[in-house]
Amino acid sequence: MADRLTQLQDAVNSLADQFCNAIGVLQQCGPPASFSNIQTAINKDQPANPTEEYAQLFAALIARTAKDIDVLIDSLPSEESTAALQAASLYKLEEENHEAATCLEDVVYRGDMLLEKIQSALADIAQSQLKTRSVTHSQCPPDSLHQQSG
Repeated sequence: MADRLTQLQDAVNSLADQFCNAIGVLQQCGPPASFSNIQTAINKDQPANPTEEYAQLFAALIARTAKDIDVLIDSLPSEESTAALQAASLYKLEEENHEAATCLEDVVYRGDMLLEKIQSALADIAQSQLKTRSVTHSQCPPDSLHQQSG
């Protein structure tokens, strides 16, 4: 993810693109203006263009981008933010990170202990099943084993 200044620069570039596109589309689709009441046959035969729709579309795009730029500007550090304040903020974040790491290590340790208990229980179950099968097969008469396999 880009830093705030890069995001701000991208938003300003996007706003400039939108202004250029809006001017270009409005020039292309706008009705011709008459100069000194001179009308040509070509101007009279041109179909009506959806200039109003384009104007609303570009106005909405430009307004949204301007709003995004305001949000990005507001998220930048203020001039009142000194190096000492930033260092204190970073120190606090490092402490929170350390606490979270300690908590995570504890959770991982408890998870490992639980995993060992589960694996031990599964091993006991498997041993019990093997013993049960071996006892069952040793108690079956040889004829019943032959009938089961055939």
